[in-house]
Amino acid sequence: MTALLGYQLSLLARSQRWIAPGILYVAVLAVGVQSGQPVLDSLGYGSAALLPAAAWLVRVCVTNEPPAARHCASAAVGPRRVHLAALLTAFGCTALVGTAGTVFIVLISRGTSTSGAVVVPPLAAAAAGLLAVLACTLVGTAVGALCNRPLLRGTGWAVALTALGALLALVTAGSPARSAVTGLVSGSDSGTVAFALVPTAAALLLAGTAAAVACALAARRD
Repeated sequence: MTALLGYQLSLLARSQRWIAPGILYVAVLAVGVQSGQPVLDSLGYGSAALLPAAAWLVRVCVTNEPPAARHCASAAVGPRRVHLAALLTAFGCTALVGTAGTVFIVLISRGTSTSGAVVVPPLAAAAAGLLAVLACTLVGTAVGALCNRPLLRGTGWAVALTALGALLALVTAGSPARSAVTGLVSGSDSGTVAFALVPTAAALLLAGTAAAVACALAARRD
């Protein structure tokens, strides 16, 4: 699997298709996160921005490989492992970017509640932000896995449903990503650091199920 991950990462880097979702994330941060804002509010905003970027990057990774190369790799190690490597590459890259974004946000933000009356410990805020990053990245990966090949092959439907799925995952009640983000933003009002353990666990289950479905279908359709 290590060799497959290196292969997928090399494909992603050479394709330069990662630039667009990367710009999306950076642009959203530039617009919504400013120096001196309450740290928990900013961490919630930054985590939410990762979800559509993760879903987009999954689409890039699962469609990046030329058909002939994909067939050769599938013949060598199996289509399930090839598809799983693409999903893990997208997830890992998004999580890495989100971690860097979390560190940046904590460094430039004001470590207090929204009113400024309560001090928010930076290390606790960073830990809570990283959990929210993980939850949003996992949900975004699940959306990308379910809205692209091998489940959906047409570009138009896949792109439209990926965008719609990412939006719904952020606004629908009960979504692990929404719960994680809401916990940070709500905690900012009182200065309480909420650790999104349950939403992250639910997001992990969702992403694992989505990956299993996508990999199983890859074995049949690729």
